Amino acid sequence: MKGIADTGFLVAFAARRDRHHDWATEVAAGVTEPLLTCEAVLAEASFQLESVQVVLAMVTDGLVRTAFDAGEHTDRLHRLARKYGDRRPDLADLCLVRMSELHPHHPVITVDRDFRVYRRNGREVIPVIMPPGR
Repeated sequence: MKGIADTGFLVAFAARRDRHHDWATEVAAGVTEPLLTCEAVLAEASFQLESVQVVLAMVTDGLVRTAFDAGEHTDRLHRLARKYGDRRPDLADLCLVRMSELHPHHPVITVDRDFRVYRRNGREVIPVIMPPGR
């Protein structure tokens, strides 16, 4: 499976007590190549898990790989920040929306309902993989 990993997925995968852990483990079992992500997601996951080692292990083990340079997409990130300002998106979300534009065949793997609102390329629904009921 191809995909773009969001913070909530990585946290749920690593934290056995997370309510979405079983879902995240099932999703991870279907990964056939590293999931794409950005450094902002890795930083958020490290903070939430209180462990940079756990997050770096996900990179080393091949679950995820960084595939985005925010500096190359600053103008687009600014436009997305203005468009979704009422939702108060964080940098990681904006980077993932942009990554979805760049990798249209990769769904975003997330627990964040905002990805049902965010649009890529203006009005295009972003394909997502989410826990049941989200």
